[in-house]
Amino acid sequence: MNGIVIVDKPQDWTSQDVTARLRRVFQTRRIGHGGTLDPMATGVLPVFVGRATRAVEYFEHAEKTYETVLRLGITTDTEDTTGTLLNSRPVSVADDRVEQALDSFRGEILQVPPMYSALKINGQKLCDLARKGREVERKPRPVTIHELNLLGREGNDLRLRVRCSKGTYIRTLCKDIGEVLGCGGCMARLRRVAAGSYTADQAVPLAQLLESQDPGAYLLPVDSLFLQYPAVTLSANQEKRCRNGNAFSLEAAEGTYRAYSRSGEFLMLAKVESGVMTTIKSFFDVSGQD
Repeated sequence: MNGIVIVDKPQDWTSQDVTARLRRVFQTRRIGHGGTLDPMATGVLPVFVGRATRAVEYFEHAEKTYETVLRLGITTDTEDTTGTLLNSRPVSVADDRVEQALDSFRGEILQVPPMYSALKINGQKLCDLARKGREVERKPRPVTIHELNLLGREGNDLRLRVRCSKGTYIRTLCKDIGEVLGCGGCMARLRRVAAGSYTADQAVPLAQLLESQDPGAYLLPVDSLFLQYPAVTLSANQEKRCRNGNAFSLEAAEGTYRAYSRSGEFLMLAKVESGVMTTIKSFFDVSGQD
């Protein structure tokens, strides 16, 4: 089986836990996921199965959208409510002050990765060092917050919607907003509601997937990842050259395309330059490889 399944990851599962179980479900070792979610997080986790794993690299830079709860007045070592309490402060923050603080985080910002993360420094995961009580210097990294909106407030809990670039730590964003507000804060809940073009409406609860008698029915075709590019159908000769990895002439405007056989099989992501189409990445079935 080949394709992309949009999993609604449950709380307390790691992304690796999910892929490990789905290897058994789909009876293949060729499985990868499109963006790690913390164990406490739920929501959209695209999982690539079979030949679709060849497309994972094109998903790495996809924007992600989250709904999170920022709990004001509390700071922890993990920057979320699962960690050890470091400080508790009174909260006296008006809504207009919250809006001002949020505005300062929109656009491109610098973010220091949290110690409790899988990021490696000198070959060691930061989370492994943190569990040993060690803290190392981390350089700020640029990330982009495309959207940051207040959805509601219940006491010291702020419900936020965040659309952001790859590499953004929502826990750290919550912590930093709390610091700007002068009372501290940490992440109390996190749900990913979209990853790239895939949304929570398409997501299948993991339990439902594990119990399914026909898991392949939940697989989306790999070309669903590339719908932003126009499609082109190749002639028999062009298809033959495509399958042999050769370039060929094609009358089309310059740009990136989805190339299909006359029978409708998705063959490759390709580019056209000066009337010549070349392969960016092929996705057709090669006998004996699956």
